[in-house]
Amino acid sequence: MCEVGRIFGQAGVPRDVRVLNYLELADHLDRSGIGTAVDHQRAALSETDITVETTPWQEGHPAWALGGNIAFDDPVFREFDIAHCNMIGPGSVAVARYAEHADIPLVLHAHVTREDFRDSFRGSNLVAPALGQYLRWFYSQADMVLCPSEYTKDILESYPVDAPIRPMTNGVDIDALDGFEDLREDYRNRYDLDGMVVFAVGNVFERKGLTTFCELAQQTDYDFAWFGPYDAGPQASKTVSRWVNDPPENVTFTGWIEDIRGAFGAGDVYLFPTKAENQGIAVLEAMACGKAVVLSDIPVFREYYEDGHDCLICEDEAEFREALERLADNPDLRERLGENAKETAREHSLDRVGRRLVETYEELA
Repeated sequence: MCEVGRIFGQAGVPRDVRVLNYLELADHLDRSGIGTAVDHQRAALSETDITVETTPWQEGHPAWALGGNIAFDDPVFREFDIAHCNMIGPGSVAVARYAEHADIPLVLHAHVTREDFRDSFRGSNLVAPALGQYLRWFYSQADMVLCPSEYTKDILESYPVDAPIRPMTNGVDIDALDGFEDLREDYRNRYDLDGMVVFAVGNVFERKGLTTFCELAQQTDYDFAWFGPYDAGPQASKTVSRWVNDPPENVTFTGWIEDIRGAFGAGDVYLFPTKAENQGIAVLEAMACGKAVVLSDIPVFREYYEDGHDCLICEDEAEFREALERLADNPDLRERLGENAKETAREHSLDRVGRRLVETYEELA
């Protein structure tokens, strides 16, 4: 481990700390929850005295760095005091090996678990068991594993991961959502939405409750909209292909939208009947916008939210339908849940994320 005096001053105040905050395959993850979580980390750290490096490679790309090393004996890795990796691929493995060799503290952020990989892409359920074995090995290399919830910590301990595990919210960038109300008319007109709009935000996966979402639409008269990208190619699951290619009449799949605030402006009730989740950043975003939120009865939501206070939690399709009917018939209930949800979202602000990260880096140093 690095010497405390070199990195932190008295009372743990950061001094000349350079942290690698690495997201492998960042270009492919910018529209994902992982990409958003990393954006939150970096935004939170920008308000501290820590210097953040976003790539470990001396030339900005592993191939260029390796080429320079072979041709000129240049170093492959940049200089950093703490390594913090957010993905699980070969680039992150290389950083983990380098950190061990250079005696640099290693933080691995567990955004991926075997459980939340299921029901995503075609073949994901076949791969999930082997992925669990790999994740056990990969995360066990860390000096500290960060994860979004106590639920995720329990999952990792069940593998079991042989490293300290610390839950820490992914946070929500409340300021980035400012102005969502101004986009309401535009986005409702753009997607022909009217009345109480039931909506979801994010990538379209069966794990996120796609079938339940569409079946509830078939049983009701509300407009349903899912704002987010979906795969229509060979990697898409059969379930996703079936629903997005032949949706119920009152369901709109928007695909990617240029301004996520438009989704929260257009929608009224955020419906998320997901089967498994490590936290769900879009839930916090909906709450920050004061939307009534209807969620699955899964452990992570019971951990963070309170049924009847800042959300409605449902066990099955009948309860979801009843919840939507209650919210349609009772605008005051929608408003009360939304106001309480705003308070909950503030508990996940980025300044809290920043404090937790600094505390973790200080402990490891």
